[in-house]
Amino acid sequence: MKLLIIEDDNAFAGVLARRMSRQGFECHHAAEPSEALLSARRWCPSHVLLDMKLAESNGLSLITPLRASLPKATIVLLTGFASIATAVEAVKLGADNYLAKPADTQTLLAALLPHTGHAQKRALPDEQPMNPRRLEWEHLQQVLSANEGNVSATARQLGMHRRTLQRKLAKKPH
Repeated sequence: MKLLIIEDDNAFAGVLARRMSRQGFECHHAAEPSEALLSARRWCPSHVLLDMKLAESNGLSLITPLRASLPKATIVLLTGFASIATAVEAVKLGADNYLAKPADTQTLLAALLPHTGHAQKRALPDEQPMNPRRLEWEHLQQVLSANEGNVSATARQLGMHRRTLQRKLAKKPH
């Protein structure tokens, strides 16, 4: 099993590579979108972990070209800004799964190897589904990031009052 990790945070990519190597994956890391597409074509991985937020681009834009060059690969999008809208978009573009960071090893294996029994191990007793307030907060953070930190522009885009947005952003749920 060959795993291509597309992640601009080298330290996090190293952690992922070590964790997945212990699970039997041969891992390769790419930090830049062009390097990732080249690696995908040359190395032909069976699995791809793709970060949503790459330095100056969006991981969503890589899903279609990755799917075109790797039609049978399992593509999993990882993001620190989980939202229903981006999850739906990722799947529409061709991703097989969508996970919020940080994801534990069992969750990663369940996403990468859905037909091998790892899916049953995914729901561990101490894991809770994402809280709706946390999901909303992360979506607000994603839109704020897309607006380069401009709270007024974000509030206009979301159709809410600026002070309401600021209050919601200040209360980060666990």
